[in-house]
Amino acid sequence: MAKTAETIELSLPRLSEADMLAEARAFHDRLQSRRTVRDFSPEPVDPELIRIAVRTAGTAPSGANQQPWSFVAIGDPDTKRAIRLAAEEEERTFYKSRAGDEWLDALAPLGTDADKPFLETAPWLIAIFAQRWGVDAKGRKIKHYYVPESVSIAIGLLIASLHSAGLATLTHTPSPMGFLNQICGRPENEKPLVLLVVGHPAKGARVPAISRKDESQILFWKVDR
Repeated sequence: MAKTAETIELSLPRLSEADMLAEARAFHDRLQSRRTVRDFSPEPVDPELIRIAVRTAGTAPSGANQQPWSFVAIGDPDTKRAIRLAAEEEERTFYKSRAGDEWLDALAPLGTDADKPFLETAPWLIAIFAQRWGVDAKGRKIKHYYVPESVSIAIGLLIASLHSAGLATLTHTPSPMGFLNQICGRPENEKPLVLLVVGHPAKGARVPAISRKDESQILFWKVDR
């Protein structure tokens, strides 16, 4: 028989409806200004900001509470250089032969190419790994559940936390990116999902003039009449 989990009393402040709406609107307005940035300043960022953001990401819900994620914060210039060289090699192959015309057409308005200088310019890279399975104290393999979903939620919280702190981010996903396991010293049970670039935007940085889908395109109600 499965052991019953120990419980603690839930501590969640009960706000008035007006305060709840105010908090929700303020958070929306803060995140509404979030944009993907490709021009970063080399200005240093306090590692404590990275630490707090990762701890925030670690509060994400996960399948069976297995928390199947690992975050590697990279500020060392030599390591960032190694990552850039490996990523650009994969990106050149991607743009030359892996990506079809339809994919390249979709990327064209964003102005992306195989050159990724931001991987060295930005003060921090955060490599995010999904633990496909775990290992117990005796070295036995432990099955993990809902791994991509769990880690994706954690990444969302990480980006929101960094943005709320006033930092810009870029989700970089070279494919394949198994080179991150070797460079970051991560085990074979971990699969790299995202390389998050973090820092202040460069002075005068510009971003594509894009729009977000209207609420009517993403929210559909089913309520009692």
